Amino acid sequence: MRKILLATVAFCGIATSAFADFTDNKVVIGVLGDQSGVVADVGGQGSIIAARMAVEDFGGSIDGTPIEIITADHQNKPDVGSAIAREWFDRKGVDVIVDLPHSGVVFSLMAIANEKKKSLEISGAASVDITGAQCSPYVTHWTDDTYALAQGTAAALADQGFKSWYFLTADYAFGHDLEKDATRVVEARGGQVVGGARHPLGTADFSALLLRARSSKAQVVALASAGADTVNAIKQAGQFGITRGGQKVAALHTFITDINSVGLEAAQGLIVTEGFYWDETDGTRAFAKRFFEKHNRMPTREQAGVYTGVLHYLKAAKSAHSDDAAIVNAEMRRLPVDRFGKPATVEENGRVTYDLGVYRVKAPSESRNPWDLYEKLATIPADKAFKPVAESGCAIPAKAQ
Repeated sequence: MRKILLATVAFCGIATSAFADFTDNKVVIGVLGDQSGVVADVGGQGSIIAARMAVEDFGGSIDGTPIEIITADHQNKPDVGSAIAREWFDRKGVDVIVDLPHSGVVFSLMAIANEKKKSLEISGAASVDITGAQCSPYVTHWTDDTYALAQGTAAALADQGFKSWYFLTADYAFGHDLEKDATRVVEARGGQVVGGARHPLGTADFSALLLRARSSKAQVVALASAGADTVNAIKQAGQFGITRGGQKVAALHTFITDINSVGLEAAQGLIVTEGFYWDETDGTRAFAKRFFEKHNRMPTREQAGVYTGVLHYLKAAKSAHSDDAAIVNAEMRRLPVDRFGKPATVEENGRVTYDLGVYRVKAPSESRNPWDLYEKLATIPADKAFKPVAESGCAIPAKAQ
């Protein structure tokens, strides 16, 4: 069973429904993310805004039961995130924690959520093990994972004939998983990994790593990183002449804010995989317009995932007349998901599945406005984009108690 939600501030409500069972006569959503570090741009304040928008769009209460939002910065540190989560669950009455970039933080919190029987909605971290070997009946994963990202960017480049790869990998669970999944895709298409190097989260200087990558003569220099790490690596790859020398830079986990920071001059031609792009449909454009008015930038897939997850959680809690994690997570899995007018599904292992897009970053001359960054190349259907539940390694609990 599962729980999903997000948001930030208290919204008015009166008494609970006569038929509802809400702890402390309220529903409390904790938005826990990176507010000051390397992935603050892709989540951060934008995730808080997205959660607030979801609560507002839902109506601010569940049949009169008020919805509160509290927020905190986990600093990308598992011990900090765990301490906040325990305080929220034990003393603040938090029912569900949302956002949650950094896989190391997420795995620490999953143990706590199982212990406390509370819900997590993951929209930032991307490790495939979240709904794989470490799956939980109280956890749902709302955005692209490493398996899905590899199905897009790595497959597209390998199919274009780029067969030799060198990885620059963030040295924690997410980076390791992304490298592993991309390697699987490359090797399945007759390619090979000729080398690689790992770097800590928050690396500012990639010069030594990029020189080694250039010396490898690999056709592709693949960045298995996120946020500011990816931005720094792309910018410095240009300075070191990686692409001018004939090598292709592949950013395997890229957000629209990364491309905006790098600029089209440096990023043009990159192949990226996204589960959300603001200019895709009428639904995404309408949401993005409202979000931009509040945040002065277009939403990332992490922020869009927070919005979608919170709305679905509230829909499930209303349907179940409860904020009990087991009951709400079961209801979330039963109900269809609306992703800005397109369908999605919460699978039994908590994996939310939907169609993915593969895009080419435009050249400056092709862009009509500052956020017109992508040209769509292909759509990967949901059943191809994500690892099947039967192959995920998740030992599905029969029922959360």
